[in-house]
Amino acid sequence: MKRVVILGSTGSIGRSALSVIERFSKEFSVVALSAGSNIRLLEAQIKKFKPLIAACLDKNLCIELKKRVSSRTKIVSGEEGLELVAALKETDIVVVAISGFSALRALLASIRAGKQIALANKEALVSAGSLISREAKRAKIDLIPIDSEQCAIFQCLNNDENKKALSRIFLTASGGPFYFKKNINFKKVSKKDVLSHPRWSMGEKITVDSATLMNKGLEVIEAKWLFGVDLEKIKVLIHPQSTIHSMVEFVDRSVLAQISVTDMRLPIQFALTYPRRLKSPFQSVDFVKLREFSFFEPDTKRFPCLSLAYEAARQKSSAATVLNAANEEAVGAFLKDNLNFSDIPKVVEHTLNNHNAFDCSRLEDILAADSWARVRAREFINKTST
Repeated sequence: MKRVVILGSTGSIGRSALSVIERFSKEFSVVALSAGSNIRLLEAQIKKFKPLIAACLDKNLCIELKKRVSSRTKIVSGEEGLELVAALKETDIVVVAISGFSALRALLASIRAGKQIALANKEALVSAGSLISREAKRAKIDLIPIDSEQCAIFQCLNNDENKKALSRIFLTASGGPFYFKKNINFKKVSKKDVLSHPRWSMGEKITVDSATLMNKGLEVIEAKWLFGVDLEKIKVLIHPQSTIHSMVEFVDRSVLAQISVTDMRLPIQFALTYPRRLKSPFQSVDFVKLREFSFFEPDTKRFPCLSLAYEAARQKSSAATVLNAANEEAVGAFLKDNLNFSDIPKVVEHTLNNHNAFDCSRLEDILAADSWARVRAREFINKTST
């Protein structure tokens, strides 16, 4: 039986991971959970799965949570508590489902403790790819991606011969809610419009990133580190059916594609059960009903965030850290109604243009670049919103 820790158990990926674990209760046990501030849901999860330990970032809410749950589950708080959970001795696999750069320290704690990682967070790898890759290699562990696109590539490359013969990676993108609406005014779109994704049910931040195509830009950088490939070998294709989750081309021009229904529980199940495959409740793909697979070149004039990500990835490594930080600040401001949707790429571009990129593979340098970018992005946001 695999013992599982879920970092970010109250989010979309965390909840889906728990549903997979519940279905395969003879295969998995939950030994630890963590959440940010949703202690009501965390409380319910603790009572249902009875973990050894649970972490809540908010120390005041942690005090309240202790009153509500059995003393059999130890409650810890803050970043220290999160890192304790991430490196828990009684663990076989850690699901990193915390969104954003804030997952970096916990992810590093899990890696350094030698835990198998099921990775649903792309921002940490984008911002600290060199450091994370080095630590994972040192610990001799795999980073098994949960994102449907990266999981697809992982499956297509899952032997040494395929890795050696790799020619190109094709990352597919749904296009989000606006790609095929040519006459839309991005200055006037509402938060509700942006969060209405046509294919996937996801958290708010990743849904906004999907609408700007920044999510695909982050995935390009993520793929570079996950699979050790040159940036120019990674191509993005708009695929509105979202059935081909990604493809890999080899030197003989053969192409392998991973195809399945659009349900995040499937890549989560793969990551948790790897290298085994277990029977799942998901529907088979009905190819007759699909009728077609269509693909389009990304329109980077209307959606410049994708180009900005490529541009950052071509520079020294701090540029990717800055790209991610500026985007997080811009998306956060948009979700708080402090920034127009159309201004998100402007914030990112302005911050990148004012940064002198440098090689940063130490944690302190990565944190410094991230902090610098957030200050500059907020300054620009404040000027833009006044």
